[in-house]
Amino acid sequence: MGTIVEKIFQRHSEEKDIKPGDIVWIDIDVRSARDFGGPNVVKNYEREYDDTPVDDPSRTFFTFDLVAPPKTIKYAENQQICRDFAKKHGIKVFDVDSGIGSHVLFEEGIVKPFSTAVGTDSHYNILGALGAFGQGMGDVDITFVFKTGKTWFEVPETIKITLKGKFDYPVSAKDLTLYILRKIGTKEALGRAIEFYGEVFDDMGLAGRITLASMVTEMAGIIGFMPPGDRFFEDLKKYTGEDFEYPVADSDAVYEKEIEIDIDGLVPQVAAPPHPANVYDVDDLKDVRVDTVFVGSCTNGREEDIESVARILKGKRVHPGVKLEIVPATKRVWGNLLFKGVLKDLYDAGAIIANPSCGGCAEGHIGMTGHGEVMVSTANRNFPGKQGYGKVFLASPEVAAASALLGRIASPYEVL
Repeated sequence: MGTIVEKIFQRHSEEKDIKPGDIVWIDIDVRSARDFGGPNVVKNYEREYDDTPVDDPSRTFFTFDLVAPPKTIKYAENQQICRDFAKKHGIKVFDVDSGIGSHVLFEEGIVKPFSTAVGTDSHYNILGALGAFGQGMGDVDITFVFKTGKTWFEVPETIKITLKGKFDYPVSAKDLTLYILRKIGTKEALGRAIEFYGEVFDDMGLAGRITLASMVTEMAGIIGFMPPGDRFFEDLKKYTGEDFEYPVADSDAVYEKEIEIDIDGLVPQVAAPPHPANVYDVDDLKDVRVDTVFVGSCTNGREEDIESVARILKGKRVHPGVKLEIVPATKRVWGNLLFKGVLKDLYDAGAIIANPSCGGCAEGHIGMTGHGEVMVSTANRNFPGKQGYGKVFLASPEVAAASALLGRIASPYEVL
């Protein structure tokens, strides 16, 4: 018997019959470092291991997404430190034109269901959307994995969350995610893996799963998994051309606790400052004026997210005085939006469209706020200072689009 995280760990460990609380050494399939943390990994490695080879260059990567292209000399230097190290050791670099590293790794078929992956990214557990175990770690830990291909974890307890009911457009996966946060806060899942279940996942594609998986971090969880469905497999196959085995919990898996959440009648949700679990129905915040709208990040920068914004904006104009900032997650997403004409619709509506990256979610580029500024953001965090000194309200792409049109926090039902 086993939960999903236990089965993935078991496949990558020499230990037998692992259980929650065990300390186990895990073989890591994919190891990466970003332009944040990456230079420290290089410095640590050269100090500790000198010129000795990394464990497996073919499974080791650098991904530049935080400040891409570099906006300061410091970041230009940091990225070049990583490039020089990569050239020396035969490591692949996904450079400043590639986009968000965790997204690029699954688009390229490098991270797959049942994979284990670590990187210098606090939202690396986004890979749970694929049925992979992903975890963000510090530069010292990543240095060790570069050298050995292994690391240790304590096997986490798993909680099971069953969602009762379904929702319809323009309610989306971000509303679902914020509603779960509203219900469980940051204590129920603290230090736990989560398995989500419910008919809502039957036709949920990869983009929606990414949204939910990415914000398990904000639930204080380790990682989240969802049952696969036909649309998910179709989405994954269009990137990789492959069929995959997907991890499924045993019928007699043991959970620390089980929680049911009724999502019938779900309406658009918004997380108000100062934290992502401070969630309200959108109608409760309609008096809040908006200066800036940011659509992007690892949570809502996929093609489907930005297409939904364009669908609402088409033939309309952004409210006077509002800045609408769009940052696609990857080069592939950006290109698809270009070829479909979606970027033209956004341009015609008055949007500012940036190159693929994390954008202002990571203080990298577009998407920052000043004192007194109010932003609606599709990112995953709204702690003070996260996207600048202004107030940040987290919302879905659909709420973001409606708010950009009306100049205040708005429901998409108001503009459709």
